[in-house]
Amino acid sequence: MNIITIIQARVGSTRLPGKVLKSLGNEDVLSYDIARCRAIKGVKEIIIATSTLPQDDAIVKWCEEHQVSYYRGSEEDVLDRYIQCAEAYEPDFVMRVTSDCPFVDYEMASEMVALMEKEGKDIMLLDGDLPRGLAVEIISFDALLRINEVGKEPRHREHVTYYAYEFKEQFTTVTYKVPINRQSPALRLTLDTEEDYKLIKAVADHFQDPLVSSVEVVQYLNSNPDIAKLNAHIEQKPVI
Repeated sequence: MNIITIIQARVGSTRLPGKVLKSLGNEDVLSYDIARCRAIKGVKEIIIATSTLPQDDAIVKWCEEHQVSYYRGSEEDVLDRYIQCAEAYEPDFVMRVTSDCPFVDYEMASEMVALMEKEGKDIMLLDGDLPRGLAVEIISFDALLRINEVGKEPRHREHVTYYAYEFKEQFTTVTYKVPINRQSPALRLTLDTEEDYKLIKAVADHFQDPLVSSVEVVQYLNSNPDIAKLNAHIEQKPVI
């Protein structure tokens, strides 16, 4: 079974420009993304999908320097960017990762890949509440192509898989039970604001290991509320 990972990344951000190239530990955010995605078992290719905007030349330069495959496509139509990126690899399934999640849970993602290889459904649902920033998504390429045909609203084009969650009855699904030791939904491990960066940098500085288990990260934040509260007040931008 051919499963690829596509990491969407761009320099532009309304709240924290250039966030994916910011330093983290002894490296940078994208290095954490790639290291953790490479640790996911069962994935054959990892590609960064960025835009054709001149400002995203910086992403391309990073990819070339780090020998990471990349694709350039539409800035706003991220669904089209994903499909155009994936087509060359003829995947059965696509794993979606966003580059502003440097502590993506590669151990849980490996279990999700194994489950999808067994079940072969259109999309995987998660049963359990994770900290924002740990989850990956797995969807069949066939389902992405169907979404591309029927998902015409801006939210469907920007958020890639959103249509499948909004209209689950149109797809076959398999559910992954989130382990209890990850279920701390009050924690925020995504990178969208300066406060988020302060928290993520504090975590990286503490562990000094891009492959630290997400379980350890969750335990650290739950044991250090002074760190966890750095971005606790940040509200996620709504999907519109």
